Amino acid sequence: MEALIKYTLHLADNALIMGHRLSEWTGHGPVLEQDIAISNVALDYIGQARNFYQHAATQINGSTNQKFNQSTNQLIHQSTEDTLAYLRDAIDYKNHLLVELPNGDWGQSVLKICCFSAYQFLLYNQLMNATDLQIAAIAEKSLKEATYHLRWSSEWVIRLGDGTDESHQRMRTAMDEIWAFTGELCQPPSYDPGFVNYALLQQQWNEKIAAILSEATLAIPADPWMQSGGMEGRHTEDLGYILAEMQFLQRAYPNSIW
Repeated sequence: MEALIKYTLHLADNALIMGHRLSEWTGHGPVLEQDIAISNVALDYIGQARNFYQHAATQINGSTNQKFNQSTNQLIHQSTEDTLAYLRDAIDYKNHLLVELPNGDWGQSVLKICCFSAYQFLLYNQLMNATDLQIAAIAEKSLKEATYHLRWSSEWVIRLGDGTDESHQRMRTAMDEIWAFTGELCQPPSYDPGFVNYALLQQQWNEKIAAILSEATLAIPADPWMQSGGMEGRHTEDLGYILAEMQFLQRAYPNSIW
């Protein structure tokens, strides 16, 4: 049960932090249509996060001995989607490092979405067969969103990579900025519940991303070294800044709900 709870939180944290990061683009997109598009992508991730947090809270509450406040006769120490999203510290978050990176320019953001949505698309295809029926159901629902995210972002990667000299150079810079953070996407966490064939996931992700980058005339960086640690709570300093902003309202005004 503990491994399943951690894995559910891992899925939720990925979606929440990615969604919060992309929400920073609202009102700053290059054109109105794409501003709305990326805002909708951010909302999709927040919706996924809510579903996974609700499931995690149900698991946590069901696996612990609940206590009652004798004076009010109310249940205490209940986990909710809000407490899991807003009342944990950075070390307790299990998201990949990739999703917490700063947005950078438009090219860097769409490349990050492309790499992450390719991972989610392939992951959710496998998770639809998970023995945990709630995770399977969330994966099936979220797969439609991941399919759109991948199509939309890959079109932008190809458009910019195979575009002007400036756009191509910006995408090369984006590759240098984020590529080292893609390595842990397809690595199994220490709390892996056994729902995913990670060797297959890595193979499929490599093939899908290679095809997109080839069409975008972008080369994969030669340095094979990859960052890791996010799934185990070792994060970049960027996550601390995200949480300081995202959690302020809940910590300043306890028991607020979203």
